[in-house]
Amino acid sequence: MATEYTPTEMMDRESRSNRYYRNAVERHWDPAEIDLEEDVENLLTYIEGTEEYDRESWYGTLNGIAKFGAGEDAVTEDLAPLGAVLDDIDDQLFLTTQLYEEAKHADFFDRYWREVIWTVEDEMGWERSNPRHERWFNDPYIELFDRNRKAQFRLLEADTPENRAKAYCHYHLTVEGILAQTGYYGMQTSYGGEFEELPHLTGLVEGFTKIRSDEGRHVGFGMNQLKKLIAEGVDPAIVEDTVDELLPLVQGITEDQRFQPDDPDERVGLEEGKLAAYAVDKHTDRMRQITDAAADIPDVDELVQLEGDD
Repeated sequence: MATEYTPTEMMDRESRSNRYYRNAVERHWDPAEIDLEEDVENLLTYIEGTEEYDRESWYGTLNGIAKFGAGEDAVTEDLAPLGAVLDDIDDQLFLTTQLYEEAKHADFFDRYWREVIWTVEDEMGWERSNPRHERWFNDPYIELFDRNRKAQFRLLEADTPENRAKAYCHYHLTVEGILAQTGYYGMQTSYGGEFEELPHLTGLVEGFTKIRSDEGRHVGFGMNQLKKLIAEGVDPAIVEDTVDELLPLVQGITEDQRFQPDDPDERVGLEEGKLAAYAVDKHTDRMRQITDAAADIPDVDELVQLEGDD
């Protein structure tokens, strides 16, 4: 028997979810408008001017980009169950913007691979690489996104406060709040012009900057939802235990050594262990802000701030 229709409550314009929704509307950007031509030129110059640069070196350059692209595809696909169970109009409003923004992020990385990666490979006479080839994704990566998908779709079977908490822990807190934030730090630092031995990829960095702005809202929304769930009776240990189980997978992804040279002296960019330490710091900050009743959820700009940002 069909459930009788009941009109929703009016929007709460002062709620955090509604304010995040408005922030998303006001900060709209288009992935197609980011200029990628300089990235092609800089990559070709870098490859041709670097001794002993070969296809294996190229795979090392592409590794992080491939991981981000596939990750954005995955989170775009896996967010729908949460939208199906949310019953607050302001939460629903926000989630529509998140679904849209995750799609834009996937769009950006697809465009980057087609217009930059394949263009460079064509110019070099190399076979076009596949951004979904298994070479890019180690076991921790596959397991983390597998667990995230299961946590989201579990909501369709049993929408309990505890399962919602676990879903937010997997998606908003770990994948976006710790893994993605750590990845931004690594990629923007590596290709933002700080290291002379790495190419300066202005289009890629601009894309990451736009995506970070979006995901600051996503992380803030998830953290606020978790804080409310705890205030309503969900055991904080569920949040702590869930993220503690996932953190080793994050570290296994950020410290993927498969494309690094065997000789540590030949490593370029961030020193070994730097990303894993950054991930731990993010984890510590997020957990304190959620489980400490007196701690406030940071504003969007603070949530997306990277080390060295003004």
